[in-house]
Formats: sequence, C-alpha cells, structure tokens
Amino acid sequence: MSILSMVLTTLVALEFFYIMYLETIATTSTATSRVFNLPQDELKKKSFKVLMKNQGIYNGLIGLGLLYSVYLSTASLELVRVFLVYIIIVAIYGSMTSDKKIIVTQGGLAIIALVSTVF
Repeated sequence: MSILSMVLTTLVALEFFYIMYLETIATTSTATSRVFNLPQDELKKKSFKVLMKNQGIYNGLIGLGLLYSVYLSTASLELVRVFLVYIIIVAIYGSMTSDKKIIVTQGGLAIIALVSTVF
C-alpha cells in the first residue's frame, strides 16, 4: 500500500474517532448539535443519548479497524478496502435517508482513500 493511501486511511480513522468522541463523550455539546444538525434538546433526552453512545462505539471500532488494517494486518490493502467500501455504503445510505451532505462529509475522504489504493 502506498504512503498516500496509508495517510488518507489514517485520516479516515481519525475522522471516525472524532465522530465517536462527539457521540460518546460530547453527546450534548453544541459541536455535536451542529455536526449532526440536531437540536440540543433532542440530544439531552436519555434514550437518544444511549443510542448516540452506542453508535459512537461502532464508529470508534471502525476507526480502530482501519488503523489495524493499515499498520498491523498482513492483508493490509484488502482489509482497508473492505472498511472503506463499508464506510462509503453507509454514507450512501445516510445520504438517501437522512441528509444528502453525508455522502461528502462522511464518505468523501473514504472515497478518495479508496481510489488511492488503486494506484
């Protein structure tokens, strides 16, 4: 895998760690409200916070999986591509069901990283 692909994939992992931070630690913050375009009143509901924290763990594990794929796996390129395709599919689904911007905000860097693995 090229250094460019490694750097881009690491940036995607960091993006997912940031999403995890917003969803699990800063659940009711103004940043979380702005990023997810949700009113803070909604974010403060107990049931919603539980859902956000659960989703945050998944996003953190995606970030961890990407880092493992890049730096520790013997099948690095294959695993990176699997994770990036997964992220892109989820971003497509999110853009169809939630907010059209998700394909760019969540999937954009992953798309660039995936394309970089071809060269």
